[in-house]
Amino acid sequence: MLSPTMENLKVRRTLYRIGELAKRAGVTTRTIRYYEELGILSSPQRPQARHRRYSEKDLLHLERVQQLKSYGLTLGGIREIFELSREDPSGEKSRLRLLIRYQEKWREAIKSKERIEAYISDLEWHIDQLERVGNFQACPGEECRSCRYTAICKFYNDRHSEE
Repeated sequence: MLSPTMENLKVRRTLYRIGELAKRAGVTTRTIRYYEELGILSSPQRPQARHRRYSEKDLLHLERVQQLKSYGLTLGGIREIFELSREDPSGEKSRLRLLIRYQEKWREAIKSKERIEAYISDLEWHIDQLERVGNFQACPGEECRSCRYTAICKFYNDRHSEE
């Protein structure tokens, strides 16, 4: 068994001041205070009415908030997940809510990926076309007859649809 002095040293090692916690979590002290105001982070321990002291659990909690933010969840959505976790110790409600949020984010990411792939494809043919064109000022024009991109070229198609 640890002596009272050793026990205090052990506790000190696992408790952080707000600046130490911020540094370890990669956030500002203002962010930590803001998360406390929003109810995302619990109010810290204040041993003997001194400075705020945060535990390893608080650090883990902050790291989880950062992870959820990186997945595109809003602070309101994150607070909701944590509130559900406090209401339901089994974690089932927060798990299901998080699953729904991740599925929504996944669908949004797939749509973004499709838009980006279409954009990349569009840029590729434009680059190839610009590398091949002999007279850019005549585009659309005479060179369109031999251009491999007339089927997808807006300028060529707009011009020829009016004829």
